[in-house]
Amino acid sequence: MACTSKKKFKIAVIPGDGIGPEVIREGVKVVNTACEVININIEWDYFPFGADYYLSTGRLIEEDDLRTLSKYDAIYFGAIGDPRVEPGILEKGIVLTLRFYFDQYINLRPVKLLPGVESPLKGKKSGDINFVIIRENTEDFYVGLGSRVRRGKNERVHQLMRSIYKVKFDIDIETDSEELAYQIGIISKEGAERVVSYSFNYALMSGFEKITFVDKANVLDHMYGLWRAAVNNVAKKFAKAISYEFEFADAISMHLIRAPERYQVITTPNLFGDILSDLGAALMGGLGLAPGANINPNGISMFEPIHGSAPKYKGKQVANPIATIWAGALMLKELGVENGHDLILNAISRVLKEGRVRTYDLGGTSKTYEVGDEIVKKIKEEL
Repeated sequence: MACTSKKKFKIAVIPGDGIGPEVIREGVKVVNTACEVININIEWDYFPFGADYYLSTGRLIEEDDLRTLSKYDAIYFGAIGDPRVEPGILEKGIVLTLRFYFDQYINLRPVKLLPGVESPLKGKKSGDINFVIIRENTEDFYVGLGSRVRRGKNERVHQLMRSIYKVKFDIDIETDSEELAYQIGIISKEGAERVVSYSFNYALMSGFEKITFVDKANVLDHMYGLWRAAVNNVAKKFAKAISYEFEFADAISMHLIRAPERYQVITTPNLFGDILSDLGAALMGGLGLAPGANINPNGISMFEPIHGSAPKYKGKQVANPIATIWAGALMLKELGVENGHDLILNAISRVLKEGRVRTYDLGGTSKTYEVGDEIVKKIKEEL
């Protein structure tokens, strides 16, 4: 089912592994329904990348595949991971490849406690938890540079190519340790300033008044000293409109538990953002409710739930599809269809507030497709 309109988008769909196809199916169904209401045309094309494809072909995702995907307006992604494949192979070979190739340097994750959902924090209600985590998505320790070396002399060469720079490390290592490992983290002025600029602009457009920038500059002073310098430099352009503060990653982890209502926009380097956004997912009721967006503001972005593939639940129709459906709403918003985003999120909120239809993770017995059907029903009631 697709709707007809002068406005049309082509979306690449990668259902992936485990519960991925089940939750993506509901996401497509809901987005299509919203299309019918707002008269937008969505054309979906499906791609097989994931465990089955890798095991049968030996391929992850290659240059020709990436060039094909570059013709689409966005990518809608399910989940990756399978016990038959060594951990990290699919994640690095598919998810990180897509993020890096399309330079999706923003990872955006809304953290919002919706009506009808119980937070693990005592006494917190809808409205108390409503902030956004903006995570730098292409640098920090996630660049994948490092090695393990043994006693004696070792030489290693590490190279990194980005759209905004390239860097090469020629490393001579001499150690009397039996074995040691090292990991290289990178923060560049260009990479930091562009995510900081995005954060200030996002706050302005969204009506937020304060941004909290996270780091560990008291220990990792070279990387996060540069991060802070980038924040202070960019902030000069927004001084009258948006206030900002710095917090250490360990401190904000505590404060998010004690007083999440104090936060509006949290912007972090890659590693800390990964950790804090999972904490945020717990605050809003669990991973089944938490969407994510990998954004290139001037290119192709990718939208996905932040949960994994949960292979033991594959085919059982017990997975919560709301994170994926919400990710579809974020996709529409990024494509400029904000009324489609609002329509879907309002429908999700109504379903959760009523509480009749909900999956096991929220204390219910509904099937994955029943949640999708109920959200569709609520959208159609808007007609």
